[in-house]
This record gives sequence, structure tokens and C-alpha cells, in this order.
Amino acid sequence: MQPFTTLTGVAAPLDIMNVDTDMIIPKQYLKTIKRTGLGTGLFAEMRFKEDGSENPDFVLNQPAYRKAQVLVAGDNFGCGSSREHAPWALLDFGIRCVISTSFADIFYNNCFKNGILPIVVPQSDLDKLMDDARRGANATLTIDLEAQVIRGPDGGTVKFDIDSFRKHLLLNGLDDIGLTMEKAPAIDSYEAKAANSRPWL
Repeated sequence: MQPFTTLTGVAAPLDIMNVDTDMIIPKQYLKTIKRTGLGTGLFAEMRFKEDGSENPDFVLNQPAYRKAQVLVAGDNFGCGSSREHAPWALLDFGIRCVISTSFADIFYNNCFKNGILPIVVPQSDLDKLMDDARRGANATLTIDLEAQVIRGPDGGTVKFDIDSFRKHLLLNGLDDIGLTMEKAPAIDSYEAKAANSRPWL
């Protein structure tokens, strides 16, 4: 998993409450278990018209936001079903950070397991960041995970809280497998002792 340390990128405003996982990645894209290729289906029902053409009104289709790496979203982001394809799609599109006032628990946990930083801020800070994100090509935010601060295009800052263990995982690019592999020497030692003491196994 790619470590998350400091990210500077364009922030796209998605001022919609209760964005559920079916809106993030519609059900017809769930036939795969690969983590790649899902970016094309991200927000498909909002990004594309029925004839398959782009909806020019949707934020991620606008020239300034096509390469957005940060999403500033409304309350209760990621609600609905527990599909892990939702963070996969965000990551495949290029989104590494989502900022909201609240997230659904399962989506929130899945973000950390896939290298995405979900940041919870109070409404007053979200309003400020949403305003920053509406600046188009100038909507650049810097997220410093080590310092736990978001820097806006005008130099303003917003501090955020994060669980120290989850912070450690992101800073070091550790998913569940990576975390286990950190214990590889202890596991190998145990296995060697077990083999010596119980050679019949």
C-alpha cells in the first residue's frame, strides 16, 4: 500500500449529503474483485448521461477537477452497503483523501485499509474547505498527515484528529497484510521452535 505522508492536490467540492456507496460505485461495476479499473465507474450515474456521454455539470467532469486528489464532501459520506469497491474506485480515479463532517463506519474503516485518508472536521471547517474547493484550478489543498493539518490556497490551516494507530498505518503504507508482515521475525521464530518441539507435525 502506498504510504500517505503529505498530499498536495486539487480539491473537488461535492456538496451533497448522504453520498452512499452505490452512488460512489454503482452495482453493475461490482463483478470484479480487482482493485484496478474501477475509476471509470466512479460516480458513474452522476458523471455520465444515459447515452454514455459525460455530464458537463458534474464536478469531476469539469476541466479544473478532472485530476482532483481530494474530495470535500457533505455529511455522512460512504453510507449504504459495505462494498469495498467504493474506496477502490476512489483510489483508482486518483482520490487519496476525502474530507467530510462524518463517514459511515464501514466505509471509513475501508479507506484506511486501502491507503485513503478520511478526515472528519466540524461543519465550520468544512464550509471553509468547501469554499476553497470551489476555486477551480486554484483549489489546491495540502494535507500533512504527520502534523495533522490541512493548508488552504491562501495559507489558512485546519487541524484534524486521527487515531494514532491508523495514522501509523497510513504513514507507513501498512494494510492488514503489511501489518502482519512486520511481525515476520517473531512468526518465523515461533514456527522454528514449534517444528523443533513437535517434529511429527
